[in-house]
Amino acid sequence: MNKIQNLIPILDWLPKYKRSQLFGDILAGITVGIVLIPQGIAYALIAGLPPIYGLYAALMPQLVYAVFGSSRQVAIGPVAMDSLIVATGVSTLALAGSESYIAISILLALLVGSIQFAMGVFQLGFVVNFLSRPVITGFTSAVALIIGLNQFRNLFGVDFVQSDQIHVLLQDISTRIGELHVPTTVIGLVACGIIVFFRRLNRKIPNALIVVVFGIVTVRYFGANWEGIAIVKEIPSGLPGFAMPVIDIALIRELMPIALTLVMVGYLETISIGKTLESKQDEYRIRPNQELIALGLSNIVGSLFKAYPSASSFSRSAINAESGGKTGIAALTAAILVVLTLLFLTPVFYHLPKTVLASIIVVAVFNLINVKEARRLWRADNLDFWLLLATFLATLFLGIEYGIITGVGLSLVLLIFRTSRPYVTELGKVPESDFFRNKNRFKEVILEPEILVFRFDAQLFYANASYFRDRLDEMVLDKGKQLQLIVLDAESINRVDSSGVEMLKDRIRYYRKRGVTFYFAGVKGPVRDALFRGGLLEEVSLDHFFMRANGAVLFFKTGDNINQRKYAQYIHQAYQ
Repeated sequence: MNKIQNLIPILDWLPKYKRSQLFGDILAGITVGIVLIPQGIAYALIAGLPPIYGLYAALMPQLVYAVFGSSRQVAIGPVAMDSLIVATGVSTLALAGSESYIAISILLALLVGSIQFAMGVFQLGFVVNFLSRPVITGFTSAVALIIGLNQFRNLFGVDFVQSDQIHVLLQDISTRIGELHVPTTVIGLVACGIIVFFRRLNRKIPNALIVVVFGIVTVRYFGANWEGIAIVKEIPSGLPGFAMPVIDIALIRELMPIALTLVMVGYLETISIGKTLESKQDEYRIRPNQELIALGLSNIVGSLFKAYPSASSFSRSAINAESGGKTGIAALTAAILVVLTLLFLTPVFYHLPKTVLASIIVVAVFNLINVKEARRLWRADNLDFWLLLATFLATLFLGIEYGIITGVGLSLVLLIFRTSRPYVTELGKVPESDFFRNKNRFKEVILEPEILVFRFDAQLFYANASYFRDRLDEMVLDKGKQLQLIVLDAESINRVDSSGVEMLKDRIRYYRKRGVTFYFAGVKGPVRDALFRGGLLEEVSLDHFFMRANGAVLFFKTGDNINQRKYAQYIHQAYQ
């Protein structure tokens, strides 16, 4: 039964559902639904799709995730970032809003969902670790800026160019800003002000609904005096019907780069939001691979009911938690609200100005520009700051796909750099104790000219074996001709490969010829296994291994140590 509950988490929490949770879940679901409906319409416009497809994306994916998601508070549906990525990728293949464009967007959802599902089944959730926090921050901030600038066409009523490259956007905006439509601009900026005001007053207030009502009332009853305001107009009523997306292998090949981008971004969004919400409660735990399966099924089933790619929403998930949502009942409630809207309320949105939708998007995405994190990294870690900045600039000027490729590439380069040049230091003995500590941090430690105790703070493998050798040789050179003993404090080494073993064997031979003995201290069992399999015992005996650096030094000085004899005997028995 536990295995089935792991695969279908709703079977775990639903039987334990408490009546006391119902009011909070329903209230949260209604609040999220009220925010979701105008956001869904707005985000569909970002994606280059008719408004109704935003509501389709808000329906089935949300229901499926409520069943299969390991998080009970994450809100799934259309989001700004994924919508812009869809627009960026699909617009090169078809005209925005056309039947072909819609069909490709739905096929993209099926492709994204299939990849996510396969990654979850094959336990590939660890892939997300290659995108570090600075990369995510830089990418998210850049995409938020691009999304916001792309909405200026609706906010100001000017047909600005649409692009995922900031210099293209800024050039067009700067040359045509004088063409802004005054009534559209006034309504849009007032809507922005209302949203900002209510966000600061209380985030639980449905500011999106307030500005939607404001926009509809303004245009419906006072719009006769203001010509040229773009409105949503007719949105079809009715639920989406079941339809299999048209499978085109050649088209799938062209969509693969944008699909992989959506897979990574959607998964990152869900995991980051889910982990944040998880930390605030103790009822459930996020399981990354299950999240991939849930996202995959959400997009697969969604594509069968005319949804474009969906993911988790930062804002709606936060609203859900803040409003008292504890389980998937909140998501089911929000979905019911979407159903009622599709069946009965779409005519209400006829007079909704597009500039109001743009104001909802602009305020939402500009809050994702994380200047505070950049400042923190500048103070805490310069390398991470430059990684953030490089990802940010690459996304802004090269486009979304190249931005995320740049971020992943630089993350890997930085990972290799840091693992190939780990921290290495000489240790000295703390006076009147058995402890050895870093000489650079503890100035009072005793350093003996005939003994070198050094620590290597990383796994020892092919990428840093040469660095290990070079730093060791430098320390030996600094010690001078009096040196008689080298002790490697290996407590921080958690893995060693064949290249590392061969390098150690080489150094042991090299220093033995020069009359210097080589000891090991604090070697972990798995590391010791690897050393012995690699033939290290051909160069040193078992009594060259010690539990602590202090034991190695004592044994060298006295030539005898009861604890060392016991430890050597223990190792000998373990490897018989």
